[in-house]
Amino acid sequence: MSAGEVSVDELVAQWKDGGAAIVDVREPGEYVEAHIPGVQLIPMGSVIEQLGDIPQDRIVYIVCAVGGRSAQVADYLDAQGYDVRNVAGGTNAWIRAGHPVEAGLPE
Repeated sequence: MSAGEVSVDELVAQWKDGGAAIVDVREPGEYVEAHIPGVQLIPMGSVIEQLGDIPQDRIVYIVCAVGGRSAQVADYLDAQGYDVRNVAGGTNAWIRAGHPVEAGLPE
């Protein structure tokens, strides 16, 4: 099995509605530079130990810098029964498309 994929343009509609659960799997050093507002930071290496922190009641969008790491995590979560989508192009595509970003660590 493999998780589905969405573009940042497809994600933005869900994000604007506030209904998107977005997990950023980059490292904290990457995350602080710029991230999608409201995303949940769970670095790729911590996904298994933080599995309980990932919502199971809705679609979860997985994002990294360009889509490689997030594709791996999305496929893993899909195999665990999560309804997930990999965000193609990742945070870099989000920024290039002119969507808003935040900086710093989560509160």
